Amino acid sequence: MNSINVNGTDFSVKDEELELSLLDYLRERRFLTGTKNGCEKGLCGSCTVVIGGKALRACKTPVKKAVGTSVVTIEGMEGPGGELHPLQKAFMDAGAIQCGFCTPGMVMSAYALLLQNPEPSREEIRKALRGNLCRCTGYQQIIDAVELAAKIVREQAIPVEAGCER
Repeated sequence: MNSINVNGTDFSVKDEELELSLLDYLRERRFLTGTKNGCEKGLCGSCTVVIGGKALRACKTPVKKAVGTSVVTIEGMEGPGGELHPLQKAFMDAGAIQCGFCTPGMVMSAYALLLQNPEPSREEIRKALRGNLCRCTGYQQIIDAVELAAKIVREQAIPVEAGCER
């Protein structure tokens, strides 16, 4: 039997689901709608999830490639008590959220970056987010938010791992 772990919960995957995009599986079969469908071509970044510490586009990832892995979506970011992840809080505090459509993908790309590099430079943040499009904020606040989250994690010794991975 095929299975996939999504936000800390194991799910059986039916044979007919193996050819679905991970985006469709998450939204239509697991009802996790935080992962957005922006372009279906892997260009906008709104469908970004984290698998094995790496940011991947769910719209271009078939479920069969995710079988046997652990997938983290925006819904898995909150802490055990329902508190916001430092990235989510920093996005709010830095004014990096306007319409909100791109925010889940931005947060997930930033999360993958902080897992690999807890003290990124502004250039490293820009590079990590370059596959994510935003029509509202102009990116400055988003970069500021990732810097703020990294600072919070460092100074307050908060784990960077998503709530579902703790």
